[in-house]
Amino acid sequence: MSDSSNYTPPAVWTWNKANGGQFASINRPIAGPTHDKELPVGQHPLQLYSLATPNGVKVTVMLEELLALGHHGAEYDAWLIDIKEGQQFGSGFVGVNPNSKIPALMDHSGDTPVRVFESGAILLYLAEKFGAFLPTSMPARAECLSWLFWQMGSAPFLGGGFGHFYAYAPVKIEYAIDRYAMEVKRQLDVLDRRLAESPYLAGDEYTIADMAVWPWYGALVKGQLYGAGEFLQVHEYTRVVRWADQIAQRPAAQRGRKVSHSMTAPRRPAPAAPASC
Repeated sequence: MSDSSNYTPPAVWTWNKANGGQFASINRPIAGPTHDKELPVGQHPLQLYSLATPNGVKVTVMLEELLALGHHGAEYDAWLIDIKEGQQFGSGFVGVNPNSKIPALMDHSGDTPVRVFESGAILLYLAEKFGAFLPTSMPARAECLSWLFWQMGSAPFLGGGFGHFYAYAPVKIEYAIDRYAMEVKRQLDVLDRRLAESPYLAGDEYTIADMAVWPWYGALVKGQLYGAGEFLQVHEYTRVVRWADQIAQRPAAQRGRKVSHSMTAPRRPAPAAPASC
């Protein structure tokens, strides 16, 4: 690996398998399965294949919130996909998500099974399927979807950008860390300004927009992501902290965070009793 200060990009990039880093063994420039592996299928209509990364937590929080509202059709089996072991490249998982990223969902409740991949798409699918956590009238619906897609577009700068270069890269590159730290702080400021206007991102009601953003930026301002709380001075974003604490007090959010951490974590949560939200 070259010193970044002396590196000149070659005329044609080639895949260097020895590029180092925590995820070097599973990163590759091609798609498709690496091995045959069928996915397990449990007894519930919804089958979730995931891991408790921020993107995975979004969906388990949503499912637990639906169960808390009494939507028994939202009962699910959660199956661990260990991305460090390359399980996302098994043929069964690739069949559900050709992009080989968690989470992925199979809905067996109808005559024809439905696959849904990308965490934002899963949240939107479940919200529409059960008629919950997504406003039905404008402009609240537009506001909710805007923040949902804001998260989908912003999180790669936080995770693949700042998180990678600050926490996982085998070489610390000042330019890269500075570039992404600046962007993450800008994003936190965007959230902080919005949350000065309303208790939740879409307005007065808790929605899938909050469920999408909370596992990333809520964890960040609580010092639970990349060990970067002090580095980024996240305590400055007081409204984001308030919002993160508010969601963390929800029993369904607490349950959602516990699913798919490891093979010893609950893989099939007991149906929650209906409760007011």
